[in-house]
Amino acid sequence: MSEDSLKGQLELGIKRTPEKDRNYHLGGRSFYFFDFDDNIAFLSTSLVIFHQKTGEEVFLSSGDWALYHAQIGREGIYKDFEIRYDDKTGSFRYFRDHSADELKKLGRNKQIFVDDIEKALSEPDLQWKGPSWECFYHATFNQRPVSLITARGHAPDTIRDGIREFVKRKALPLEPNYLSLFPVSHIETRKELGDETLHFSTSMLKQKAIRASVEKAIATYGYSPHHRFGMSEDDPKNIQMIVEELIRLKNDYPEMSFFMIETHGGRFTKHEISRAGLSAQSAEHFAQLNLFDKLPHP
Repeated sequence: MSEDSLKGQLELGIKRTPEKDRNYHLGGRSFYFFDFDDNIAFLSTSLVIFHQKTGEEVFLSSGDWALYHAQIGREGIYKDFEIRYDDKTGSFRYFRDHSADELKKLGRNKQIFVDDIEKALSEPDLQWKGPSWECFYHATFNQRPVSLITARGHAPDTIRDGIREFVKRKALPLEPNYLSLFPVSHIETRKELGDETLHFSTSMLKQKAIRASVEKAIATYGYSPHHRFGMSEDDPKNIQMIVEELIRLKNDYPEMSFFMIETHGGRFTKHEISRAGLSAQSAEHFAQLNLFDKLPHP
């Protein structure tokens, strides 16, 4: 990576000074929850679907997966394809950790998540930065409590190693202040979330991870009616179920503020959660650094 490229990435950080939470003087904190793929960053990691009769493999980007996975095997262009769940040979094999021997066979010497972040960082910023990148940078720079809640099945330590690459390449000034790490397809993480029989859907696991993160925030930082929580997600099905969980949380903690940030299709659309559902107002392309501000009146 060129010196000029690094300079461009660091320029914003050099001009910044750390800021306290907006509600810090009231005892409140802002907690940032992120999906990773197509939110924080775009990676080249592929998902694989299989023709039901021939076994032909088709590789999908995570963006295509979010768009089409509900149709696979049912309708549309992937009606004759299927999802296979074997961690080593199936649809999500590149979203899991591998042994050293398995990595060697794949022509890799690092876990795929770490390797794919390294590859992304060799490309221009506009190619790998996701719609919530600046929000993630802001949260990291100011050491806001951050939770990563991703459908990936890597071990939490692998996720940390991957994020550390952003610091090594100076795309981030320091490592996040982690509140929690929930790669919800990781076997031990699933069990931690109560999925002992490994039957929960990704959306359900994300619901449980969000609740666990909110509860950990309260346990770690204390209860405050001025706490604020925001979740960034791009998958439409996950968004629907995340909103349902945020509504339940709003009813459990009515004085706290909860936000849903939709990044489907590269957009950045924010909704505040009320006890009845999504707020009537939303902000398209709302300023990321004002993630927890009240929405403007029309």
